[in-house]
Amino acid sequence: MKRIIRVNTRTGEIKESIATPEERRYAGRYYIAKVLLDEVPPTCEPLGRYNKLIISSGYFADTNLSTSGRISIGGKSPLTGGVKECNSGGSAGKKLARIGVKAVILEDIPERDQTRVLYIDADGARLIDAPYLKGKLVSETFELLRKEFGERKGFICIGPAGEMKLYGAGIALTDDKLEQVRYAARGGLGAVMGSKGIKAIVIDDSKVVEPDYHDPELLKEVVKEVAKILREDPKSQNRRKYGTLDILEMVNKLGFLPTRNFSSGQFEYADNFTGPAVAELIRKRGGCGRSGTQCVPSCTIMCSHVFPNEKGEKIVATLQYESVVLLGPNCGIGDVDAVAELNRLCNDVGVDTIEIGAAIGVAMEAGVIEFGDAEGAKSLVRQIGEGTYLGRIIGNGAAFTGQAFGVRRVPVVKGQAIPAYDPRGLKGNGVLYATSTMGADHTAGNAFETVRYHDPLSKEGQVRISRQLQIRAALIDSMGVCLFIRPAFIKNPDLLGALFKARYGWDLSFKDAKHIGVEVLDTERKFNELAGVSEKFRRMPEFMREEPLPPHNVVFDIPQEELEGIWEIEMDPNIF
Repeated sequence: MKRIIRVNTRTGEIKESIATPEERRYAGRYYIAKVLLDEVPPTCEPLGRYNKLIISSGYFADTNLSTSGRISIGGKSPLTGGVKECNSGGSAGKKLARIGVKAVILEDIPERDQTRVLYIDADGARLIDAPYLKGKLVSETFELLRKEFGERKGFICIGPAGEMKLYGAGIALTDDKLEQVRYAARGGLGAVMGSKGIKAIVIDDSKVVEPDYHDPELLKEVVKEVAKILREDPKSQNRRKYGTLDILEMVNKLGFLPTRNFSSGQFEYADNFTGPAVAELIRKRGGCGRSGTQCVPSCTIMCSHVFPNEKGEKIVATLQYESVVLLGPNCGIGDVDAVAELNRLCNDVGVDTIEIGAAIGVAMEAGVIEFGDAEGAKSLVRQIGEGTYLGRIIGNGAAFTGQAFGVRRVPVVKGQAIPAYDPRGLKGNGVLYATSTMGADHTAGNAFETVRYHDPLSKEGQVRISRQLQIRAALIDSMGVCLFIRPAFIKNPDLLGALFKARYGWDLSFKDAKHIGVEVLDTERKFNELAGVSEKFRRMPEFMREEPLPPHNVVFDIPQEELEGIWEIEMDPNIF
């Protein structure tokens, strides 16, 4: 049984249905794309009554597959004007699957401002007025929810930025212990949730619905084999020790680390932020600090960590590569404790660290504060939560900040801030940012993994490679697993089809399974074209094509006609 819960936030009416055989074909990112195309007018206002916020479990959320339980949250993006899906950790995804919920869809908008909690369990869902949560920080909200509803629940919430409907707002999720705070951060989805008058969602899985596996024994074997491959994989082992910061040193050496508002590709204090340096600092400080923690209950990779201060008290969990680079080097800030505190503040007011780090960099470019001014940057983030005029400018993202202060070097594509890989130095990611249905979003097909076998400065082959990476990302997001699971399917491609066979009884070849990714992208592209935000109209910023990036003094020079031709390239059925 797979339930779909629809909540009309204007009338308060809640409807439940059992997924049809057709609806069961879609999950996670794929399900979001289908609902958007079928039900949401592409030209609607993102914060208006016709947009929908869609929360969907992946294909394998109700299994013990490593990293499963990640959740997809999506809608029409306030920033890009097109499709946005965010794939996040936390315990909510797994708990939704345990109570037999396939998707939750928030529809319409309230007639007046509301602060409500949506409570979901195996028996149904209900809306609860929660005025005591109005304006609360994310950490305060989670604590109050735990006191009100119990500790071992799945929690999703927005901070004050989402309530103010700021375009840089994200949606926070946490684990049972309130140790990790994860984010469906990109695209302004926190503002969409705020527009619906929903401050938080609570998932109670104290009563579970037994899953209907097609072949439980085969599923057990596949899950075991995937876990074995991941435990033995050197990259997985490194991520457990160093987290996603493991790549920072290489990015800096290769010369595409965003520095001082994307004016350079190398940062003189990059050594402070490398994976080994941060892991050693965590070990040395002790206390609650530790490496090798999970972001979802079933993960065997465990690339997260708890970063403590000098007293061993938690500052933030976790310090991710993207957050560190946009809040650190991009702002000229070289102190790891200052960056960790900035990360914590962003988490608390409820904003995307990539978008806000880029916005602060633009503000620094404009002279609002100086590059390297960590205390000034912290003040800007606090002002987002306070709702000051300056805070609202920064909280609406990099593009809005650039417009407010007349800055030309604004690192955005399709209205969304560029992540921590300058596309002039990693041209494969430039292709991604320009062509992805998600705008500038590295999770939609990050080309960084290709630097070991393909020159990142070369124009040749980048469009074809990006096509493959985007297909894979769309499939993985629909599966409800982490990108870091890929070594298992690279080493043994047959595991992919076996998973679908064991869980659903579907006979899919490796090529068939991969083609799900193609279908996801085709569906999203249809929506974006109708919304007027395809790569034909929303291009790379001019400064990226004209301003050379030190140290290699390169520009993004892949021709527009090649970018527009990406969708004509056939999928390679043998590559994962």
